[in-house]
Amino acid sequence: MRDADDNQTSRTPPLGASAQAPAHVAIIMDGNGRWAKARGLPRTAGHKKGVDAVRRTVEAARELGVGTLTIFSFSSENWRRPEEEVSDLMGLLRFYLRSEVAELHKAGIRLRVIGERARLSDDINRLIDDAETLTGANRTMTLVVALSYGSRQEIVAAAKRLAEDVAAGRLSADAIDEQALSGRLFTADLPDPDLIIRTSGEKRISNFLLWQAAYAELVFVDTLWPDFTKRDLEAAIDEFHRRERRFGATTASTR
Repeated sequence: MRDADDNQTSRTPPLGASAQAPAHVAIIMDGNGRWAKARGLPRTAGHKKGVDAVRRTVEAARELGVGTLTIFSFSSENWRRPEEEVSDLMGLLRFYLRSEVAELHKAGIRLRVIGERARLSDDINRLIDDAETLTGANRTMTLVVALSYGSRQEIVAAAKRLAEDVAAGRLSADAIDEQALSGRLFTADLPDPDLIIRTSGEKRISNFLLWQAAYAELVFVDTLWPDFTKRDLEAAIDEFHRRERRFGATTASTR
C-alpha cells in the first residue's frame, strides 16, 4: 500500500516494448444495456456480449503483463434492478464460473471474488469457493471480480471490525491508522489500483474502490463494454503512461 505522504515522483514512458503495464488495472464495465438497446435487443443480450468482452480483456491484460485485473461485475445497488434481469445476471455468473475457470487455471490466473458474498445463493458461493481453491496458487495474474460489491459498505464493515477489535481489547484506539483500516478491507492482500478505466463515456466511479483509488489514474472511454477490445485497453494504458504521478508531492514545474 502507498503512504499518503509518499514523495516519490514518477514519469512513465508511452506504452511500448520497454514500458511495463500498470501493476493493477481496475475496470468499471459499463454500457451493456445501451449496446443492446441500440440494436433492438433485450438487455440480456448486452450482458452476454459483455461476458465475451471480459474474456477478451482478461487475455489481453495477461498478454500485456498486468499483475492484477479487477472488474466491477455487479454492484450492491444492482440488486435493485428488475428481478428478471438480476436472475439473468446470476445465470451468466454461474455459466462463467463453470465454463471459464478451467481456462483461467490453465493460463496461471488466480481468481478472487470480493463483495458481500452472503447475498449470493449457496450454489454460486460453492462455485466461487471451488474456483478460488483451484486457482489459489497461480501467479501469472490475479483476476479480481467485484461481485455484490459497494465500496462505502466495504469501508463501513472495516470500521465495524476495527470497533469490535477495540471493544474486545485486541487493538488500541491509538493504533488505528490507514494500514489498520486497509487491512480489514476485502482487498487487504492486493495492491491499490494504478489505473481505473470506465467504459461507455460515463465519468464517475460509482462506489467502486473508493479507499483504494486514492492515487489511481482515471481514464474514461466512450466505448461500450461489449465492444471493448485489447486495443482499447492498450490505449488506456498508453494514456496512463503519459500521466505524471506525484502521489501528493510537487515538482519544480508544478509549484
